[in-house]
Amino acid sequence: MHYTSDYRSPLGGIVLAADEIGLTGLWFEGQKYFALRLDPAHEKKDLPLFSQAKRWLDLYFSGKEPDFLLPLHFTGTPFQNEVWALLYAIPYGQTTTYGAIARQLAEKKGLSRMSAQAVGGAVGRNRLSIVVPCHRVVGANGSLTGYAGGIDRKIQLLRLEGALKETFFIPPKSTAP
Repeated sequence: MHYTSDYRSPLGGIVLAADEIGLTGLWFEGQKYFALRLDPAHEKKDLPLFSQAKRWLDLYFSGKEPDFLLPLHFTGTPFQNEVWALLYAIPYGQTTTYGAIARQLAEKKGLSRMSAQAVGGAVGRNRLSIVVPCHRVVGANGSLTGYAGGIDRKIQLLRLEGALKETFFIPPKSTAP
């Protein structure tokens, strides 16, 4: 069973989802893949986990790096879960590229290479925005693409963390909504 709660952020409404194991979703209202895989029979409920998550978000949106971890429950495919675990390890205030994640994953699996596009597909379907920081992933050339919450939010999140670089740019044909 999934439970949900709402949170008002400076960047818009957020829906939180959890099950008995941990947080399963954190989506900006109306974002691409909104509530993907959320149990249709979910119910709004005030769980202690949601209070923790809201405290984490309050710290984050005040410009501070949260100093505690939330219990998470990745509910994607095995490949997505591996990619999301690597996203989760990206330090606050830093960025990486799709290619760098692909190289990490290939090395972990003992492969000579891994597709950065496949990684991008998994990054784009991350169900735990902000907490699993997919906004910290940029193109190898500094392009800001692929954020399901919208390119404007990606820019604001990077700026909030002090990770927005002058060399980053929005490509003419962005994959972000």
